[in-house]
Amino acid sequence: MKKLFLTIAFIFSGILFILAQEETFDLTIEISGMDTDKGKVFIALYNSKENFLKSSKDTKGTSAVVKNKKAVAYFKGLKKGEYAISLFHDENDNKKMDTKIFGIPKEPYGFSNDATGFMGPPKYKDAKFSLDSNKTITISVD
Repeated sequence: MKKLFLTIAFIFSGILFILAQEETFDLTIEISGMDTDKGKVFIALYNSKENFLKSSKDTKGTSAVVKNKKAVAYFKGLKKGEYAISLFHDENDNKKMDTKIFGIPKEPYGFSNDATGFMGPPKYKDAKFSLDSNKTITISVD
């Protein structure tokens, strides 16, 4: 009887552990539209309207090498949810987005859904997408 009870308790705890595991997904970002293979593409992944285009502990980032005027970046183990992406091609490899007067970018940039803004960056609602399975998205830089 003791063995049966221990076996049932072990199986039950294993089921609870499996149910407690949160499902995660992988995101692949294919970037095109670069004019040169110089530099890298810097990518930021945001998980809310509140941190969109801001640096926060919830913002994830990565970079990708440009080859044949294209780049590919990966985010692995993301929780199911809503996300948005911003990126720029750091052509001169100085690890920052260079800007002109009034903060207008000198270097190519892009957003998820190829979202654009009027007189500034796009709104989160235009760049957001749902992640509920492994996904590949394509972004073209301007």
